[in-house]
Amino acid sequence: MADRLENYYANVVDSVGDGVIVLDNTGAVTLVNPAAEELAGVSRRQALGHLFSEIFKDDAALNELVAKTVSTGMSVSDHENIVLKRGGRITPVGTSTSPLLSSNGERIGTIVLLRDLTNVRELESAVRQADRLSSLGALAAGLAHEIKNPLGGIKGAAQLLEMEFPDNEDLREYVRVMLKEVQRVNLIVEELLGLASPGRLKLGKVNLHRVLSDIVLLQKNACEGKELYLQQYFDPSIPPILADEALLTQLFLNLIKNAMEAVGTGGVVKVTSRVLADYALTQKGERRARMVAIDISDNGPGIPSDVLENMFTPFFTTKSQGTGLGLAICQKIVSEHRGMIRVDSGPSRGTVFTVMLPLVQ
Repeated sequence: MADRLENYYANVVDSVGDGVIVLDNTGAVTLVNPAAEELAGVSRRQALGHLFSEIFKDDAALNELVAKTVSTGMSVSDHENIVLKRGGRITPVGTSTSPLLSSNGERIGTIVLLRDLTNVRELESAVRQADRLSSLGALAAGLAHEIKNPLGGIKGAAQLLEMEFPDNEDLREYVRVMLKEVQRVNLIVEELLGLASPGRLKLGKVNLHRVLSDIVLLQKNACEGKELYLQQYFDPSIPPILADEALLTQLFLNLIKNAMEAVGTGGVVKVTSRVLADYALTQKGERRARMVAIDISDNGPGIPSDVLENMFTPFFTTKSQGTGLGLAICQKIVSEHRGMIRVDSGPSRGTVFTVMLPLVQ
């Protein structure tokens, strides 16, 4: 009976999603669950019997937290300042430490709980970005309306001027340049208004795979003759979702075209769909909804870190002909669908844009 009970408790600890590490009074590790193995980048075999301070020797803040509990017997937590650095990857973790007591109240060790806060930090970042975009959008709307009226006057005057020079091709060419530039400014103003205006989603059943397949097919035709490969890997279990098909087409077309521009000869762009296990959306009055992720990855040169930080900011662009509004509008479309967009990039691994949307039917 005791063995069965012990196995039962061991299974409970192993099944917990957070990392659990138990130390004895000397600071040696006596228990590590699978979640802690993954976070710490160390196997149970490597950890058992070794000092916690040795395993986490590069994580001073974490050691300090454990030492505080060991010396005072108090429970301590920190959900802001602790990060684990493993294999070049930095993982923010929420940490709680508490004394392990026997049935008679004697302290026999220390329990360390580790929670991966990566997803939480991403959500916080998305909220901050959405707030910033909302403020910029309000400013942009007023600016766009002020520009549109005088722009219309300039365009009308230029068209009248063109009619005055039917025989002078040189002067007519100057006027054509004026009209072309006016049209370019008008396009930017229209994009600004699109960024600023409140969303009016035309919701309907959208087959994401059909939308993506159509875009991939069109882009394959557009890049015919170039050595560029477009691949798609879809999860057939994903059903149609409730969304605005026109806006999602605009979103994915922009991201796929960007990926195609990023890769050179022999480049590969992959479009993948999958259901997310670690994200869910809960709206007031609604059932909990899982989320679907669309990954658009390329094997291009990657995005420098300084560009990565600003790429969703309106008017920030690295393209000579770009307005810097494309990705800001993409983010707005995702936000209107109550989703998230994130980007992961590095010099040796290319770039992956991930769009997460609620799997609402």
